[in-house]
Amino acid sequence: MKRILIVDDDITFALMLRTWLSKKGFEVRTAGTVAAAREALAGGGFALVLSDMRLPDEDGTALLEWLAEEPEAPPVIVMTGYAEIRNAVRSMKLGACDYVAKPVNPDELLKKIREALEGAGAKRAPTAEPAVRPAAGYIEGRSDAARRLYEYIRLVAPTNISVLIHGASGTGKEHVAQLIHESGKRAGKPFVAVDCGAISRDLAASEFFGHVKGAFTGALADKTGAFEAANGGTLFLDEVGNLTYETQVQLLRALQERRIRPVGSNREVAVDIRLVAATNEDLDAAIARGTFRADLYHRINEFTLRMPELRQTPEDIPLYADFFLDQADRELGKQVVGFDAEAAAALMRCDWPGNLRQLKNVVTTATLLAAGEYITCADLPAEVAGAVGSEGAAMPLRDAAGEEERIRRALAVAGGNKSQAARLLGVDRKTLYNKLRLYGME
Repeated sequence: MKRILIVDDDITFALMLRTWLSKKGFEVRTAGTVAAAREALAGGGFALVLSDMRLPDEDGTALLEWLAEEPEAPPVIVMTGYAEIRNAVRSMKLGACDYVAKPVNPDELLKKIREALEGAGAKRAPTAEPAVRPAAGYIEGRSDAARRLYEYIRLVAPTNISVLIHGASGTGKEHVAQLIHESGKRAGKPFVAVDCGAISRDLAASEFFGHVKGAFTGALADKTGAFEAANGGTLFLDEVGNLTYETQVQLLRALQERRIRPVGSNREVAVDIRLVAATNEDLDAAIARGTFRADLYHRINEFTLRMPELRQTPEDIPLYADFFLDQADRELGKQVVGFDAEAAAALMRCDWPGNLRQLKNVVTTATLLAAGEYITCADLPAEVAGAVGSEGAAMPLRDAAGEEERIRRALAVAGGNKSQAARLLGVDRKTLYNKLRLYGME
C-alpha cells in the first residue's frame, strides 16, 4: 500500500482528503507544519507528498528545498489557489512534479497522484535517456491537451516517419519541429527551416535544391539548397500549404527519389532527410479545391500533431506567463516579481488569438513598462486589460456556444468563489447557480 503525506494546516480539509484517499487504497498521514513534515519524512517510507504552499511556520517552498537535498525524496504535488499560481510555478522550478488548484477536483487529483507515482517508479528503475528533451527557452504546459501533445512527440520523435504539425499561428509549431529533431536519432545533425510562404515561384527550385553559378541571371555563385543543407538531419517546411502547385511537384519528386539536382547542374545529389512540415491551413479543403496535391499530402502526413490553441488550455496561461516574465526579466535586466490580481485575471480571461507568440509579446512589453515589482493592468495593452474594465466584459454569457467553458474559466479565476465568478461573468448569483445545475457543475 502506497503511503502519502498530506502537509496542510487546514485540519478539516486534511482530514477529508485523508479519508477520501484512504478509501482509494492509500495509507495516509498528515502534518500541519513544515517542521512536522520533515520529521515524518525523515523516517522514510512515503511514496508521495501533497503539500499546501502556505504553512504556519515556513513557506511550502522551504519543504521543497529541504527535499531537494534528500537522495530518496518522494515526488511532491503542490496544492494552491489560482491567486497563488506564481508560487506553484516557483515550486515546480524547485522540484515539485505537479500542482493542483484549490478547490481540489478529486478526480483530477487522483489522476495526478497516479501519474506522479508512475513517474517516480520510472525514475527509480534504470532506463534509457528520455525520448523528449525539452528545448531551451520553452516550458511544457500542464493541461491535458499539452500532456497529450508531448506524449505523441515522445512516440514519434525516435522514428523516421514524416510529421505534419497542424496549428494556428503562434502556437509553437517550429518549436515542436525542433523538439522532434532534438529528441530523435538525428539530434546533432542539421535542422533546416524553410518558410514556404516567403518563397517566390521563380526561386523555389533554387531555395530547395540549390543552383550553380551562372544558372540564371543573378546566380553569381554556387548555392546550397535546403535539401542538401539538411542532409543527415531534419528539413522543416513551415506553412507548407503556401507552396505553388509546380513547386509541390518538384518537392514530391525529391521526397520520393531522395535525390536532388541543383538548378543548372548535371549532377545529382543523394539526400537523407527527416521531413517535418507545418500548416495552419485545412489541407483537405485545399486538396478538394485542387490547390494542394493529394499525393504530396500523404507523403508529408505519415503522422499528424495538432497544436492546442491557448484559449483551449486556460489553465496553462499562468504557467506560460510566468515563464515569459522570467525570460523578459533576464533579457531586459528587470526584477519584476509577478502579476497583481487584476492583471492575472485579465490574462486568464483573454482569448489570445495570437496564442503563445502574442502572450510572450504582451508579457515582454508589460515587463518593460512595469514601474514596480508587479505587472498591473496599466502595463497591459488595451485588448488584454480592457477585459477588466467592467465586470463580466470578458466572459459574458451571451449564448450557449462555449458557455460552459466560460463558466469554468470564471470559477478558475475566482478560485471557486461563486459570488466572484458571477461578477466576472456579469450575471447574478441565481443565474450562475441555474447554469451550474444545467451543466452538472454544482
